[in-house]
Amino acid sequence: MSENVVHLHKNTDPPAAEASVTTLTVVPDPAPVKPVPLWVRSGRAIRTAVTHETTKTTVRAVARHGLYTFNGGRIVARRTWEARTPARYERMQRAAEAAGNHEIAAEWEERGQRFREARHRRRMDLLHSPVDAAKGLGVGVGTGVAGLIALGVIMAVNSHDVTDVITPLKAVIDFIATLIYIVQIVTPYAIVLGPLFALLALWAVGSKQQAAPTWALPANVRNGEGEPITPSIVVKALRDLGVPALRNAIKEMGDAGASMLGPIRIAGCGVEVDVTLPSGVSTNEVQQRRRKLAENLSRHEHEVFITIPQAARTVRLWVADSGALDEPIGPSPLVTDETMTANYKTGKAPWGQDLRGDAAALSLYQRHLLITGLSNQGKTVALRSLALWLALDKSVRFLMGDLKGVGDWAMFDGLADTLIQGPTDEHVIQVTEMVEGAVDEMNRRIQAPPGTVFPPLIVLVDEAQVAFMCPAKDDEKRPYGGSKANSRYFMAVRKIHNQGRAVNVLMWQGTQDPTNENLPKLVREGAHTRASLALGTESQARMALGDKAVDGGAAPNLLRPGLDQGTLVLASSGIDIPAGQSSITVRTHYIDDDAAEAITARAKALRDGVTTLHAVEKGVERDRLADIASVVGDATRVRTQDILKRLAVLDAEAYGKWSFLDLKRELDGTGAEPYKSDGVMVVSRDRLDRALANRDAEGSASAAE
Repeated sequence: MSENVVHLHKNTDPPAAEASVTTLTVVPDPAPVKPVPLWVRSGRAIRTAVTHETTKTTVRAVARHGLYTFNGGRIVARRTWEARTPARYERMQRAAEAAGNHEIAAEWEERGQRFREARHRRRMDLLHSPVDAAKGLGVGVGTGVAGLIALGVIMAVNSHDVTDVITPLKAVIDFIATLIYIVQIVTPYAIVLGPLFALLALWAVGSKQQAAPTWALPANVRNGEGEPITPSIVVKALRDLGVPALRNAIKEMGDAGASMLGPIRIAGCGVEVDVTLPSGVSTNEVQQRRRKLAENLSRHEHEVFITIPQAARTVRLWVADSGALDEPIGPSPLVTDETMTANYKTGKAPWGQDLRGDAAALSLYQRHLLITGLSNQGKTVALRSLALWLALDKSVRFLMGDLKGVGDWAMFDGLADTLIQGPTDEHVIQVTEMVEGAVDEMNRRIQAPPGTVFPPLIVLVDEAQVAFMCPAKDDEKRPYGGSKANSRYFMAVRKIHNQGRAVNVLMWQGTQDPTNENLPKLVREGAHTRASLALGTESQARMALGDKAVDGGAAPNLLRPGLDQGTLVLASSGIDIPAGQSSITVRTHYIDDDAAEAITARAKALRDGVTTLHAVEKGVERDRLADIASVVGDATRVRTQDILKRLAVLDAEAYGKWSFLDLKRELDGTGAEPYKSDGVMVVSRDRLDRALANRDAEGSASAAE
């Protein structure tokens, strides 16, 4: 029993008048620490030893090599059984029947029957072989002995020694005795070493086939990173996909599912294989399990693409080499080839590479375009690269509205007829009037004589969702945004979608995070080329690309935001898509602002000079001579036809119906009248400047008087 300790404390606290008091405090001893029982310490030690990484590695190694030997024996036994029985033919016959190939099944049945007949003949021959062997042995021994005696007689005659007659026969008997002696010596060692060599052979077979559970395999094999795609790996991945009908069908197939697979082909930075699904398994059951299939193939989800080819009950798997899709692709030919030009009608824009590593080129001829995706995924750069290529065709004109307004399209100043940049409602109003001006130009072209060929007019609006969501209304209470019948931007886009293609007036739009409100159904379905970068949900993917593309395997919602920037899924007749597929995945080239500036400089050099308008002016009194001078720009002289087109873009209401006679009438008497140069009518910039200067001088003189 422990003793208590007594402490003395003297109270010296105020008040001082009170006598100090000495107090006694009894402090008990601290409770003794109980020793940890031996069984607890032993249990902890055992747990530490069992869970130690060295122990785990040792257990895995022992289990692995033991199972290699055991399963190697199973593999050898199965091979031996198949070699001695018609099991192989029956297995292939069942596989052909499961796949519905009855002709091939009948062929394997016939081969199996021929094997049975040949085996029967061999067995019947074995019944007569002992007698034949005895007869042959007797004849052989007799002939051999007679030969040896004859040889001995010859030796005796030669040596004059009668004992040499049996010398050859004695030599053979001594040789046989030596062989028996050798066998007696080797037999004990063979009894010990023979089974060891047999086990080693079985271990080698099992090791080569990796015949052990995954948990027992080495770490590099368990991880499977970069593991090559083989038929057995694909079949195992499909078997473990979680589709009961597929798993049972593979088990029933004699070839363990190998007949489902087509040839595995190298396709760019990965491989491609067609899988014919057994009856009772639909293609969408495989599509819906993309992540699990990728993991079964030791890949990430974004490294496996599932599409539906033309053949029935077939899925096409494209499996990337591990990590290959994270590597950047090369620069755009627009950057590397400074001599490249474009042709709107016959050419194709070099947009990037498909998953097979082939160049992905897109035809833009008479196709409305829609690109969508989440924010900061490369939408503007992808759209701009198409415009940069098309700008190298000097016949193409651009009307551009950038409703982000951060300078992504600034390099088109001096190249586009109109360039509006900004995110405000006022900018939306100007962009809407620009699109409506394109509608007027479209109507003018439609009324032209049949057979008239018009230069391409690209009406491009980036961040178009800002226009659809704009709440502003005009003086007549018509909304600029929205998707109603009186919504100005919506109706202008719809009109171009309906009739613009025939007269080369095309609508290009870039939007982000699509919904029914910021990207109405009629607008998105009016585009001939629909592309989508990474999106959030499957419903957005259907908005962007349409139901047919998504049902066919298109899945932009499975792209990785931030990691797959510039990678888009494309549905268009303007690009080569493998037969049976409804979409294609493209990794687009990245063209930075400096490279874009250089490309637009080359495009400007192809033209005589374009004066870019930064606002659409309507409903104001026009200074016609000044407007003509503004559309001529810095060029020395401009054809009258080009001047008329530029005036129509400047103000379709004032100049949309102008003809050459109207232009000539306006310039008559100014000193800047049209004249013929190289066989075409042109207007001189210098003459216009003098006409404006003379007019201003006359106006000043009149004011002074």
